[in-house]
Amino acid sequence: MRRRLTYLGALSGLLAGYAALAAAALVASLTRPEAGPVIAVGGAAIDRTPGAVKDWAIRYFGTNDKLVLQFGILVVLALLAVILGVVASRRRRAGSAGVLLFGVIGALAATTRPDSTSPADALPSVIGAVVGAWLLYSLIGRAEAPAPVALSEAGSAPDWDRRGFVTVAAATAVVSTGAGLLARTSGGTQDQNAVASRSGVRLPAPKSPGRPTPANAQLHVPGISPFTTPNKDFYRIDTALVVPMVDAAKWRLKIHGKGVTRPVTLTFDDLLRRPLVERDITLTCVSNEVGGPLLGNARWLGVPLADLLAESGVRPPSKGGPANQLVARSVDGMTIGTPVEAVMDGRDAMLALGMNGQPLPFKHGFPVRMLVPGLYGYVSACKWIRDIELTTFDAYDAYWVQRGWAQQAPVKTESRIDTPKPFASRKPGTVMVAGVAWAQHRGIEKVEVRVDDGPWRTATLAAQDSRDTWRQWSYPWQATSGRHHLTVRATDGTGRTQPSKRTGPVPSGATGWHSILVEVG
Repeated sequence: MRRRLTYLGALSGLLAGYAALAAAALVASLTRPEAGPVIAVGGAAIDRTPGAVKDWAIRYFGTNDKLVLQFGILVVLALLAVILGVVASRRRRAGSAGVLLFGVIGALAATTRPDSTSPADALPSVIGAVVGAWLLYSLIGRAEAPAPVALSEAGSAPDWDRRGFVTVAAATAVVSTGAGLLARTSGGTQDQNAVASRSGVRLPAPKSPGRPTPANAQLHVPGISPFTTPNKDFYRIDTALVVPMVDAAKWRLKIHGKGVTRPVTLTFDDLLRRPLVERDITLTCVSNEVGGPLLGNARWLGVPLADLLAESGVRPPSKGGPANQLVARSVDGMTIGTPVEAVMDGRDAMLALGMNGQPLPFKHGFPVRMLVPGLYGYVSACKWIRDIELTTFDAYDAYWVQRGWAQQAPVKTESRIDTPKPFASRKPGTVMVAGVAWAQHRGIEKVEVRVDDGPWRTATLAAQDSRDTWRQWSYPWQATSGRHHLTVRATDGTGRTQPSKRTGPVPSGATGWHSILVEVG
C-alpha cells in the first residue's frame, strides 16, 4: 500500500504542478505575460547567472538559449512537483504547503523584477499556487480514501477510491490543457494594444535618405550571406524571456541626468515628427565567436541621437561636458552604458523607429531602440528603450558591466568564411571561397585567404556601402585533392589586420582568424 501511495503521490504532484502552471499562465495572459512564474523566475535566474555561463549558453545554443532555459526550468519544476507529491503522500498538508511556498517564490520574483509594474504581478504565481495546492491535497485525499461501501461489499473494488482519483486526475489534465491553450491564444489587453499600435504606424520619408546600395555590394556566390539581412533572419540576443509588447501610444522616453540643462520627455509621435535619417548599419553581438552568426546588416530609420542630446544641453566630454556615459534603460529593466563621446562624434547614432522599411519588429525593439555604429550591442543597442540618463562610468556600472564585461567595447575587426561550409566536400578545380568581413565605423580595406600553410592571397572585395556595414569578399581557389584548411583575415580602414590569437568573447569581444576544413576529391 505504501508503494502504491508513493506512486500516486508522484503522479498527483505532476498533475498539480501542471495545473498550477496552466492557471498562472492564464492569469498572466490576462494581465501581464512577463509576470508569469516561469518567466519571472527565469528572468531572475538570468540576472544571477555569471557572464561566462551566459556566454557558454549563447555559444552552444545561439538564439535558442532562452528556449533551453525555459525548458530547463520546466524540467526542474516537474522534478520538484514529483518530490512534493511524494511528500504529500506521507504528509498531505506538508506537500500542499510546499506548493504554496513555490508560489511565494514566484510572486517575489515577479514583483522584484526591474520591469515589474505593480503588486498585481504577484497574482499569476499566487493563483497558480493555490490551484496547485488544492489539487494536490484533493488528489492525495482520493488516493488515501477507502472505496465506497457498496463497491467494497461487492468485492470488486480496491481498498482506495480509484474512481474518484481517476476522475479528478482526468479532469485536471483536461482543464489544465485547455487553460494552457487559452493562455497561448489570448493576449492581454496590453499586447493587443501594442499590436494595434504597430499596425497603425506609417513611417514618414526620411529627410536624409540612405544612399542606394551599390549593385556590386552583393556578390553572386551561392552560400554567401545576403548584404541586407531580412528582419525574420536577423539575430536576436537579449535577456527577455518574453518579448516586451509596448503600446506606441503610451510609450515615453525621458532624457535627464548630469549635464542635461533641459530635461525632456518624448512621445513616439514626437519622434515621427522630427527629421529622420536612413542608414545601413551592421550590428554585432559581443558574444559572437570567431566565425559566428551573431551579426546582421539592415537599413535603419531613426532620429539622430546627438541632436536630441544637444537640444537637451548635453555636451560631449571633449567639449567640457560633465557626463561621459549615457545609460539607456529598457522597459524590461535592462541597462546599457554607452560612451557619450561616441554618440556625439558625428557617427550615425540614432533612436531607430524602422528596420528595412518596416516599423521595428517587436523582437527587435518596437517602438524604439538605440543604435550606435561601431560598438557592440551590449554597450549601444538598447531595445525597447524608455529612459536615457547622462552620468559617468565611475558612478554607474550597467547590467553587463556588473557581470564582468568591459565598460567600453568598440567592434573588433573580424572576418568569416560563409562558403564552403566546415567539413564540406568539393571536387578538384575552381572552388569559390566567400564570406563577409566587418569593422564597423572603420571599414574593411583588405581581405586575405590562406590555404593550409601557404602564402596569403588577396581576395576580391565587393563594393563597400559604408564603413558602418560589413563587406563581402570572394576568392577563386584552385582546389587540389586532399584535406585542406582555409583561413581568412581582414584589414580595416586604419590599416590594422585582425590578430591571429584566439580569445573568447569575454570581456570585450572575440579575436582570431576563422578557419575551416574542406575535403577535396
